[in-house]
Amino acid sequence: MDIDIAELARRAGVTSRTLRHYDAIGLLTPAWTGADGRRHYGEAELVRLQHILVLRELDVPLDTIASAVDTDDPALIAALMRDHHTALLARRDRYAALAATVERTITRIERGLPMTADDMFEGFDHDRYEPEARERWGDDAVERSNEAWAVLGAEGQRRHLAEHGEIASGIASLAAADAEPADPEVQALVARHHAWVSTFWTPGREAYTGLGRSYVDDPRFRATYDKFGDGTAELLRDAIAVFAEGLEA
Repeated sequence: MDIDIAELARRAGVTSRTLRHYDAIGLLTPAWTGADGRRHYGEAELVRLQHILVLRELDVPLDTIASAVDTDDPALIAALMRDHHTALLARRDRYAALAATVERTITRIERGLPMTADDMFEGFDHDRYEPEARERWGDDAVERSNEAWAVLGAEGQRRHLAEHGEIASGIASLAAADAEPADPEVQALVARHHAWVSTFWTPGREAYTGLGRSYVDDPRFRATYDKFGDGTAELLRDAIAVFAEGLEA
């Protein structure tokens, strides 16, 4: 393989100036340079450039990139690239969630539907909530939840969010019809809700009842449910209390 600097710049989507800069700082040295001064690159240089560009996409500084790519060990290069692949997939999934959030916002604007802050910022970085979650439920529970969410992948995460919307919409419709918490239709939806929560954490009687209370007591939770209709959070809380009686302590 022999590609000159102009062709490599075109194929890689960078400028010749960038490639010359990488050469000047010792980040990417060409395989050889012609008598006319034109730089040429082989397969090893292309693999190295791919590694560099991946790290750039992950916002890694150039000086850190240099230390990461300065190895001739194929096994180490493969291991590093595998880590970068995992990071890129995580970023892809996050962007997919953000795209879905923007799409829902567009739909709500066009149809004149109300939006809550939770609607508009779903998919954004919520790490700022982790300290509170760790304090309330413990480090182990948060770590397991994070791992379970990552395992779902982008499509599984979309299905999980859609299931929650269907449950909340169903509870809202029954609340509008003045349904009782123990009504079979209500309890069927709560059974789905318990299964939905159990994707990350399986609450027993006391924990699930407490979670239900938080849907009314915590303004953030209440807004999340009552956006589907007034009384949704209260009916869900009361129905969870009934359902939880059949759970183990």
